[in-house]
Amino acid sequence: MPLLERDIERYLVRRAVEHGGKAYKWVSPGHVGVADRIVLLPGGVVWFVELKTATGRLSPWQRLFAAEMRRMGMNYIVIRSKPEVDQWFLGHTKT
Repeated sequence: MPLLERDIERYLVRRAVEHGGKAYKWVSPGHVGVADRIVLLPGGVVWFVELKTATGRLSPWQRLFAAEMRRMGMNYIVIRSKPEVDQWFLGHTKT
């Protein structure tokens, strides 16, 4: 059975807490395309994280949001699996 986006999202939230951080669900009324989660990590590190399945695609609004975040120098990533969650945490945490 293929993983659902919500399964990857729950895993990200759990791993963020295990690393001493938070992964807030982000809903921004009036703004479409925002990332699924804002992940806060120790040391003041903030990431905008979009969760997709292996075959999921970013909508045009999500691509626009990603481009805007990168243009402003924000940390933004699309994560597509539980192993990608683990790999991402390896590179962005000290624990």
